[in-house]
Amino acid sequence: MAMHLRWLSAGPCWRAVRGACGELRAYGELRAWAPRCAAGRLCRPPGTACREQSRGLGYGPPVGGGSRLRTRLAAGLAGLVGLAAAAFGHVERAEMVRKSSGAQSASPGRPEEEDDELARRCRCFMAPPVTDMRELRRRPDDMKTKMELLILETQAQVCQALAQVDGGARFSVDRWERKEGGGGISCVLQDGHVFEKAGVSISVVHGNLSEEAAKQMRSRGKLLKTKDGKLPFSAMGVSSVIHPKNPHTPTIHFNYRYFEVEEADGNTLWWFGGGCDLTPTYLNQEDAVHFHRTLKEACDQHGPDLYPKFKKWCDDYFFIAHRGERRGIGGIFFDDLDSPSKEEVFRFVQSCTQAIIPSYVPLVKKHCDDSFTPQEKLWQQLRRGRYVEFNLLYDRGTKFGLFTPGSRIESILMSLPLTAREAQSLPAPGLNQCLLLLLSRFSRVRLCVTP
Repeated sequence: MAMHLRWLSAGPCWRAVRGACGELRAYGELRAWAPRCAAGRLCRPPGTACREQSRGLGYGPPVGGGSRLRTRLAAGLAGLVGLAAAAFGHVERAEMVRKSSGAQSASPGRPEEEDDELARRCRCFMAPPVTDMRELRRRPDDMKTKMELLILETQAQVCQALAQVDGGARFSVDRWERKEGGGGISCVLQDGHVFEKAGVSISVVHGNLSEEAAKQMRSRGKLLKTKDGKLPFSAMGVSSVIHPKNPHTPTIHFNYRYFEVEEADGNTLWWFGGGCDLTPTYLNQEDAVHFHRTLKEACDQHGPDLYPKFKKWCDDYFFIAHRGERRGIGGIFFDDLDSPSKEEVFRFVQSCTQAIIPSYVPLVKKHCDDSFTPQEKLWQQLRRGRYVEFNLLYDRGTKFGLFTPGSRIESILMSLPLTAREAQSLPAPGLNQCLLLLLSRFSRVRLCVTP
């Protein structure tokens, strides 16, 4: 029986109501999504400059009373149209720019800090940072600042790359707040030409660890000394799962995160975690080699031992114990990474985030127009059922999120596909399906990934 999972992703109308109640806050303009920065610049990889583009209507200074009047009338009409569309559930948000983030170019009378390097960098994001800009400026060298900017940058680049490939649907953007501290930004594309569902979310939260979350961490060997039963923490990360429509296009998952925990004696524990893995419905040797080779090249920049170690960890982690199967063909996975130094691990994570698009987008372009049969589509639904089982029963990120007070459940469960099927509803699998089941059940993927 088909399991319809659309309810786990809030619709645009629901988001509009939430926004009216003050729980979701949209800053600045509501615009149709385009693969550009908020200030009309194309987003580039980290460390590269944005190319100047025409700012378009509504940005230039008004010239004369008639122009000013036309601008106000246009803005009023646009607001009415946006309100009406939101009421019928058709508004799709892709950029929300807070006024204090420096969404417009500097002008006389505006503080210089609103057009500094940080503000210019933030214009390329899907939404303003979760942390207040003044706080980010106050601690530019703090790892929490660096990691927040990295995950925002990763989110924007991946969303823009996917939307460009899809060519139809747009990403809706929800900015949410957590009353216990922090918040996040969820970007979801649904029912596109290429993607059935693609979600890319970031969260930046802080507060006190729940007992369940602390118990989960202690089970991995962390002592975590509490004071009056409290453990202050900060956590941030980017997480994504992309489910294509075509069964010959694989599903990808990635997650990169950073934790800090302050113990009772004032000592601060820190560590990074994350990874990237591929789950095809049908095996394709060339695709698997390309994916693993790209990840290996990113790892090899920081040491020849990292890829073999983290690949094995990935194979072991994505194991569906009650099925006796592995979820896909693996990738890399690591957790509790706290050596050799904070800066060196950060640079490694940075290299991994930069490998996401080149490891996956070429595979999407290669297979998005492949023909497929109804039986192949049904087989995809079965494999998605396995995906759901793992995420709900074993995934560490899902467990931590559900055990953290004030977490946004919709964002935690964003990884689930729109639909999945149980095995009983499918016909007998073909040869390729049998090979995939045997591979997932009895062995790890062994691939030649040397150039």
